[in-house]
Amino acid sequence: MVKPWYKQFWPWFLIILPLTVVVWTIITVVVFSQNSVSLVTEDYYKKGKGINVDISKQNVAKDLGLSAAVYSDGNSVVIKFNKGQLEHYPAITAMFAHRTLPDRDFSQMITSDAKGVYRFTLDKELQGPWFIELTPHDKQWLVQGRVTFPSSSPVQLDN
Repeated sequence: MVKPWYKQFWPWFLIILPLTVVVWTIITVVVFSQNSVSLVTEDYYKKGKGINVDISKQNVAKDLGLSAAVYSDGNSVVIKFNKGQLEHYPAITAMFAHRTLPDRDFSQMITSDAKGVYRFTLDKELQGPWFIELTPHDKQWLVQGRVTFPSSSPVQLDN
């Protein structure tokens, strides 16, 4: 007495192998479509032209003796700013850009206390590598650098 095919091991084994590949392919496509990573910018030519402008703004910051150090304190981000030859501590725009996830980028306009410390609080603690640009409202100079959060000790931004 021969068992019907659907009661035997080998037909199901041979069906399960390709079925598993199909299921994992669908799962992979769904995951990658919902979590895309944009490593190449769409307007790369404009960004390239903008680098020259950034360099001149960085040179202005160097000439003025401006520098900054950034660290995190829980949900707060603290920026210690050295005003160099500026008369006062200006209100600055801090732009935070995530290395690979552009939807997480944000900007924050902040003012300092009397000692030149800028502080703002976020909803949640920053994690991972971030590129930071500090500019005044008139965008005459630029201080920028990379910081990996959380960072309990100050990280100096490049000029």
